[in-house]
Amino acid sequence: MNKTQLKNYAKLIAQKGLNIQKGQDCVIECEFDQPEFIHVLTKEIYKLGARRVFVEWSSQVTQKLTYKYCSEKTLSRLESFEEEKWRWRAENLPAMCYIISEDPEGLNGINQEKMTNSKMARNRVIKPYRDKMEAGYQWCIAAVPGEKWAKKVFPNDKKSVAINKLWDAILTCSRADTDPINAWNEHNKNLKKRCEYLNSQNLTALRYISSNGTNLTVGLNEIGIFTGGAEKTLSGIEFNPNIPSEEIFTSPKAGVCEGIVYSTKPLSYDGLIIDNFSLKFENGKVTEVKAEKNQELLEKIVKMDEGASMLGECALVPFDSPINNSKILFYETLFDENACCHLALGKGFSECIKGFENMSLQERREKGLNESMIHVDFMIGSKDLKIVGIKSDGSEILIFNEGNWAF
Repeated sequence: MNKTQLKNYAKLIAQKGLNIQKGQDCVIECEFDQPEFIHVLTKEIYKLGARRVFVEWSSQVTQKLTYKYCSEKTLSRLESFEEEKWRWRAENLPAMCYIISEDPEGLNGINQEKMTNSKMARNRVIKPYRDKMEAGYQWCIAAVPGEKWAKKVFPNDKKSVAINKLWDAILTCSRADTDPINAWNEHNKNLKKRCEYLNSQNLTALRYISSNGTNLTVGLNEIGIFTGGAEKTLSGIEFNPNIPSEEIFTSPKAGVCEGIVYSTKPLSYDGLIIDNFSLKFENGKVTEVKAEKNQELLEKIVKMDEGASMLGECALVPFDSPINNSKILFYETLFDENACCHLALGKGFSECIKGFENMSLQERREKGLNESMIHVDFMIGSKDLKIVGIKSDGSEILIFNEGNWAF
């Protein structure tokens, strides 16, 4: 990984991911794995005219120690200075940059009940600030290699080789290896064309069918739209929230979903891996979960709040995607969700509601946008996945066939 590659990747995140505006603040949340890259990224953000860049470092090791030694009561409390920070974010709308690198299983052995209960308590206090910020600021999630993450992905290589391999994979899958700005301009155009076609079809439902047992019908919102790639804030600032991204997605109608769906890739959630699982839906809500690994955690996820058991996203990603074709299992949702089709439990996206900018948050919820403190993506794409779109007149169109776009 040379300095030119580092700089080009940082430029991509700062310019296309965040699209920092002159005088705007920016917050970078990251771990300790790649400080050199964070320094380069910070410089690129300042060069775009940022007023102030705040870097907030974290560590899974200290997080695990905190969950071990602190009481649930202490963990559940949002300290006054923490709440003040959320208030500042809601009032100033800084761009938020999340650089991920953590160990996919770095929180193994943690008290899951303590973690879940304390998160629920804190999120009740944080929620009003998040609601106030919704669709009002730019944000971007991107990745850099962490040592333990790299060894998880490439277990047979020594540390330095594994890290270099993961760097190469991240840059290639992120379209950041050569001329990234132009590559993303073209990529965004292609995603927009597919969105326009889907939005012209007046779809009311999607039906998923796969030989692994998936047989699921998801109701769509009457005023819902498909989107993908670049998004815009309420003030019209364009940004790319995920680098990489191959998905076209919509937020379905809350509470309209029937059937069963099976995962096709492991889910990394809060430093733990959930694997080989299924979710059964009745009347729009999860009524049964099964998992070969960490079923208890999956059960806790769907009970986090009322909306956690309902879908907030349907994302369409061809099985023949650059990430899937890399033959790499990243054990990281940012990449694995862009390898194939996925669904998400929990919070829906306002930008998937036509005319959302002229609605209050409550009005969007009344239109069927799911509300939850969580948004958990899980992968369901397979090489024989079939997705049928049901139109408002009852007719059907084939959207995916043999795992890929049918149009």
